[in-house]
Order: sequence, then structure tokens, then C-alpha cells
Amino acid sequence: MSRYFSKSLSALKPYVPGEQPQDMKYVKLNTNESPFPPSKAAMQYAEEHLRALNLYPDPECVELRREFAKLSRVDTDQVLAANGSDEALYFAFKAFADQEHPLVFPDITYGCYPVFAGALGIPYTEIPLKEDFTIDTADYSGTGMTIVIANPNAPTGIALSLYEIDALVKAHPDDVVIVDEAYVDFGGTSCIPLTKKYDNLLVVQTFSKSRSMAGARLGFAIGSRELIRDLNTVRNSFNPYNINNMTMAVGLGVLKNQIYTDANCLKIRETRSYTEAALKELGFEILNSKANFIFARTDRIGGGELYRRLKAKGVLIRHFEKERISDYNRITIGTKEQMDVLLEKIREIFAEEEA
Repeated sequence: MSRYFSKSLSALKPYVPGEQPQDMKYVKLNTNESPFPPSKAAMQYAEEHLRALNLYPDPECVELRREFAKLSRVDTDQVLAANGSDEALYFAFKAFADQEHPLVFPDITYGCYPVFAGALGIPYTEIPLKEDFTIDTADYSGTGMTIVIANPNAPTGIALSLYEIDALVKAHPDDVVIVDEAYVDFGGTSCIPLTKKYDNLLVVQTFSKSRSMAGARLGFAIGSRELIRDLNTVRNSFNPYNINNMTMAVGLGVLKNQIYTDANCLKIRETRSYTEAALKELGFEILNSKANFIFARTDRIGGGELYRRLKAKGVLIRHFEKERISDYNRITIGTKEQMDVLLEKIREIFAEEEA
């Protein structure tokens, strides 16, 4: 770092995204992207409604927010559009946490939470997952902190029920509860309806996974009018034109073709079941995923070794060095053809081990 870098950030450990190597063509199952592009109908709509790029985008994203609100059955002023769900989370941390009101989240979850907290100078507490990698909401009782829960969780894929989320929010009326639903469309239950019941619940969603827009960067926060007003205060103090015209147009096109999104989610759930069954036959232990990925381990080979051997054979998966999960790998669900390549390469590796 340079000698000009702020001393307050000198200990900051930045988030490490999933690798994007360019040295060869890979079957890419490491970053939880959709294997399907946006629909042709969505792209055609986007092309027809793309405003001239010499003009600023609508800073309020009125049409986009209205369409998302209609689909989510909430009011438009309950919705904030963000440059990816990461921006919505960053705004929420900035708005609802500080030295007097720290953050609390699981010890094994989305890696950006501690990074954002560090960048913003917010103290945080990590609560260990249970032995079976589930979240016990009772562990968060009486913390007096802003609670952050990924549901389904990452990288485990395990989801809490709507009943559990309801009880958690109800038990903390003086604390904001942020529920990150990046993967909810693959088998979880959204708690968006609860935002009409509780004024301390903020739900964050992304278009990067089920809606095939990882490259466009679009996310939403849904909550009470008061919470959304707070987020807009932060947004307008940082980047009022946070959604560009192209992303806005594609997002509208995607929202107007929900049938395509639903069909893709069904394909991914079916392929997930197919992959889980095949891996179990090979001796893998797999957590109960409700996401577009699975979290798996085997006694036949270490997690890090399997990751490296698969990469050498042209298949990318995600491995984490954290001690408690170092035996596991997170495997994105791609097309059935991609998963067959994965399974073929794993069988090759096991055969090499036995030779």
C-alpha cells in the first residue's frame, strides 16, 4: 500500500471474489452465476426501451421499482434499487449500524459482511453455526445489535423457515434485521410479505442469480417506507445515479418475463437434485441446499486437493480455507451438461487415486 493510504483502513481485509482465470476455457462452477442468459424477449424489450446513453438515468428508478414492487406485492415506496445487492447491503450497514449499534451475523456466511463492517468501522460479532451448520435464531436473542442473516445461507445453502424469520424479527423490535435473500428463488421462502408486518425488517435481493444479470449489477432492498427513506438518504449522499440506463432497461425486460425466470429456477433445482444423487453415489456428504449451489465433502479426498485437481482438468469450483469448512467445496449448479463434466472429472480423479 502507498504511504498515503488511510491508517484507519490499514488492517482492512478485502473480499476475495471467485476467481476468473483466463488461461484456458473452464467449466465455471465457482461463482453461483446462472448458466442461462437473459431471455431473448427480455433483451428485445431492453433494446427497445434503452434511453440514450448521453442522458443521465432516472435517479429514482421509478419504472423499475414499480415493476419489482408489483411482482413482490409491496408498494413502490417500499423498494430501493441498488447497484447489485452488495450496494444495498453496504447502504444498510451504513444506515443501521455504528459504534453504538454493532452488527451480528453467523461465523460462516457471505464473506462481504465482515469486509463491509471493517470498511465502515462498525464493530461486529460472529455467532457460530450449530454443529450441523444451521442457524439457531435463539443465539441472537438479547444481543441488541443489527442482525444480518443470509437466507438461504452461503456457502452452506441451508435455509431458515418463514416461521423462524418471523420469530426472529418479532423478538427484536428495537433492532433492524437484514435478511439477504440472494438465493431464495431456488427453494427458499421469501420473507418480503413480513415487511408489511414489521417496520424493522429489511430484505435484500439480487438479480445476479435467478435472473441471469450478474454482469449488469442490479439488486433491491425491500422494507418499510421509513427504512427505505433512510437508505435513500445514504444513496443520495453517495451515488444518486446508481443504476445505469442499460441495467435499468435489461432489468425491466427481465421482470416482464417472469415465466422465463421461473422455468430456469426449476431447471436448476432439478439439476441440483440430479447432481446431489450422483455425488452421494460417489460417497459425498452434501448439506441440504435451497440455493443454486451445493456444499459437499468426501472422505476420499481433501477439499483443497479436489478443488486443485478439478481446476487442472478445466473445472472450477469454490474452496474456502476457513478451518471448519476446509473439507468442503461449494459447487454452483450449471446446466446438466456442465454437471456431467464435473462428475466425469471427479470419477477420473478417484480412479487416479486408486491406481
